[in-house]
Amino acid sequence: MKTALPILPAFAVLAAASPAVSGIPHSQRPNIIVILSDDMGFSDIGCYGGEIRTPALDKLAARGLRFTQFYNGARCCPSRASLLTGLYAHQAGMGHMIADQNLPGYTGSIRDNCMTIAEMLRPAGYSNYAVGKWHVARGVEERRNWPLQRGFEKYYGTIVGSGSYYDPATLCRDNTLITPLNDPEYQPANGKFYYTDAIADNAVRYLRQHCRDNPGAPFFMYVAFTAAHWPMQAPPGDIAKYEGVYDKGYNPVREARFKRAIELGILPPETELSPPDNAGWKNVRDKKWEIRCMEVYAAMIDRMDQGIARIVAQLEASGLFDNTVIMFLQDNGACAEPVGRQPRPAGDARAKYEPLGADDFQPKARPPNMQTRDGRPVRTGAGVMPGPEDTYIACGRDWANVSNTPFREYKHWVHEGGISTPFILSWPAGIPAALEGSFNRTPAHIIDIAATCVDLANAKYPVKRRDTALAPLAGISLRPALTGAPLQRPSPIFWEHEGSRAVRDGNWKLVAKGAHAPWELYDMAADRSELHNVIAQHKDITTHLSDAWEKWALDAKAKPWPWDENKNN
Repeated sequence: MKTALPILPAFAVLAAASPAVSGIPHSQRPNIIVILSDDMGFSDIGCYGGEIRTPALDKLAARGLRFTQFYNGARCCPSRASLLTGLYAHQAGMGHMIADQNLPGYTGSIRDNCMTIAEMLRPAGYSNYAVGKWHVARGVEERRNWPLQRGFEKYYGTIVGSGSYYDPATLCRDNTLITPLNDPEYQPANGKFYYTDAIADNAVRYLRQHCRDNPGAPFFMYVAFTAAHWPMQAPPGDIAKYEGVYDKGYNPVREARFKRAIELGILPPETELSPPDNAGWKNVRDKKWEIRCMEVYAAMIDRMDQGIARIVAQLEASGLFDNTVIMFLQDNGACAEPVGRQPRPAGDARAKYEPLGADDFQPKARPPNMQTRDGRPVRTGAGVMPGPEDTYIACGRDWANVSNTPFREYKHWVHEGGISTPFILSWPAGIPAALEGSFNRTPAHIIDIAATCVDLANAKYPVKRRDTALAPLAGISLRPALTGAPLQRPSPIFWEHEGSRAVRDGNWKLVAKGAHAPWELYDMAADRSELHNVIAQHKDITTHLSDAWEKWALDAKAKPWPWDENKNN
């Protein structure tokens, strides 16, 4: 078996370096589970207006709180870094993806000046588990930033980003790279590996092990699904549930979602639906293929929700549900990337490969020249019906426009379509019955999750990690929202990704698409869909917010940025 050498975690160093916490009994500290989905839009799940069946998430929302203006970091790596550390992504070194661009904010890996939530909570008596996508280290070579070296006691998942749901690359248990076939601790009961199921099943396993080995101790669990990131792959039975649902095309689905979101109270009645940004259904040449793409996308989300239901069921069976805080959110808006939708690349025409053995790692995370474990070439291109393990296709821009209803833009950009996420917070023991099912309409950000965990766990955020000074937490605790009190944020919320940038201060949002694009100004109380640029009428507000953004960009290491070396200053 090809394995990585194990590395011992540095828990003892962390515990010694952290101040003692108050003597609150373990039984009074809540368990915390943060569930992150991948490449999904604002309106995909049922309780935010979508037609996709998500009864587990809908039930958590009915029991808890829904935030209507919660934000992520516009892209997978930056959002994960912010979630785990409580810092802006650039402060943690993850202003972009996992390549080192030799700039402080763009090191491609979380830096030593930050801690993960697991490192923060361990000295407070928490056991820490992670399952799913990691993607905050420079690949499999940089093991110092793998989960066990960052505070977690157990880990099952993929170290890098995308890959096959049937044979994911960089699959890892603790500090050892594995394959779906040679994992001694997990084999699916039905004999068919599917990564979304594996993430949920291993989360359930860790919950059972925790109750057996650490009864009464609190835990933190990070569950990072890859659904619904490309490739569009799902079990046939789940795909069949959505047969006929998308036959009328993009805009009828989009309009129905918009109507439901207003009826549910997610959006205020005066909200405008942004103009459609799609090809128009009548212009689609292969409608069956387009329909199938969305059917599979819906099936992937449906399957994830089934896994969340199993996690909740295990909490209930163990008597832990009432005192477990569950947070659900997405890492960015829906994805317009055309991966696998173009004609098949030249040089990717092999008809057969040598099968991979049980100990052979999947060599490719994406085409071209990618194979299934049994030796078939992975197919791409228009007309290839997605779903099976030998296909690799993205859902596409037009359906992403539907997923991001009612907003503009997509993953990568910092207009609302790229950064708006559902955020569900459930905690039966901590949310008064009168607030169950209610909405919080105050802007909040993914940087707030770590601060919330530290607050709820009654932990102490230290000043150093080993010998490196820690940046102060950038976010605020969401605890006041649990009782209906207002959130007190001392400064605006900021974004930067690939030169796109924004600042949100109260009801005002200043935003620009691209490194050299002009600023736009929107009154978010009246125009959440960003359709009416009022920058000409409010030059003073524009100056104030742009100056604030420039100061933040330098302080948080968003600048200098790598998007145009001649215009960094």
